[in-house]
Amino acid sequence: MAMNKIERIDREIQKTREKITEYQNKLKGLEAQKTEAENLQIVQLVRAMKLTPQELNTMLSGGGIPGMEPAPDYGAGEAADYDEGQEDAEHEE
Repeated sequence: MAMNKIERIDREIQKTREKITEYQNKLKGLEAQKTEAENLQIVQLVRAMKLTPQELNTMLSGGGIPGMEPAPDYGAGEAADYDEGQEDAEHEE
């Protein structure tokens, strides 16, 4: 009687391990698909910008996007004040 229970538990453990392996493999595949989709989206966005290789290199080096003005450089205090003001306005509604 006790042996049957142990054997049943062992079979359940083996099934669970097989399912874990199956789900880990599925997860790896899904993560690879997601990465591929993200890479494709990045390539499409870059191509849509129609930048020369030199312009793309400049932008990626921190030179900004050609033809666009850089965003204003807010000090740390100003940005923090703005965020707090946004939160207050959201809570009032």
